[in-house]
Amino acid sequence: MFNSANLHSPRTQALILLAPALGAYTIFAVWPMIEVVILSFQRWNGLTADRAWAGLDNYRYIFTDDPVYWVAFNNTLIWTVMSVIFPPMVGLLLALGLNEKLFARGTMRAIYYLPVIIAPIAVATMWRWMYDPFFGLFNQVMTDFGLQSLIQDWLGDRDVALYSMFVAFTWQNVGFSMVLFLAGLQSVDRSLVEAARIDGASRWQVFRHVTLPALQVTMTIVIVLSTISSLKAFDIVYGMTGGGPAQSTQMLAMWAFTQSMQIFDFGRGSAISVTLLLITLAVVVPYLRWSQKREEAAR
Repeated sequence: MFNSANLHSPRTQALILLAPALGAYTIFAVWPMIEVVILSFQRWNGLTADRAWAGLDNYRYIFTDDPVYWVAFNNTLIWTVMSVIFPPMVGLLLALGLNEKLFARGTMRAIYYLPVIIAPIAVATMWRWMYDPFFGLFNQVMTDFGLQSLIQDWLGDRDVALYSMFVAFTWQNVGFSMVLFLAGLQSVDRSLVEAARIDGASRWQVFRHVTLPALQVTMTIVIVLSTISSLKAFDIVYGMTGGGPAQSTQMLAMWAFTQSMQIFDFGRGSAISVTLLLITLAVVVPYLRWSQKREEAAR
């Protein structure tokens, strides 16, 4: 029998308030993921109603017969490693500088954050123009300064295309890490900083022993978000190189899209997406558990 008192309990009220959001999340996020997993075991061209069961054939193909999958895997691995090092590191340096009392500090923060709100495809178009080997900004500047020996076909050379593209990615994403670190710096106990300085600690010692420990939670958030963002890198790849030249900038997310939307093999595209999801979980979950244990040990 329904008890009206239960309706006023905090747990029931919380469930009622969360129900619309949970329903929308289930429909638009959870169910599509389940559908992709199911589709990875099937053959489907996306145009007909026939979806034949394929078992593990799609996975066998991408692991053993697909000539691009492991190239994309290697590029994604390199991209992820660089993404969890350089944008957070530069963002932290900017946050430390812009946390000081500077002239026009708010304006400078806004300027550094501005690239984050620009659409990735617009960033890709802009940087592709700057990298143009004939009319691009970079080669023109090098020509003006007599540095013709450094001129490159930045997006056409297999050896430098991936790293050229990563520079554009870093330019766009540094501001995001900067804002998170700025928020984290507000939680640093100023009394501890002042006490360390009174005791004669240098700027480096204050940063290492006071500021950095206070940023552990923020660091975890930045690294996790940077990892997830880098593993699913797509927009900037699609806009700048499309995976070329000769698949040298191909990524797993881009290759899954190519298999599904251009080759019309949704089964193999879904299988690549599932492997990407598993890789993400295999990287993020252990790191979160390790970070949680480290925080508990530090208390």
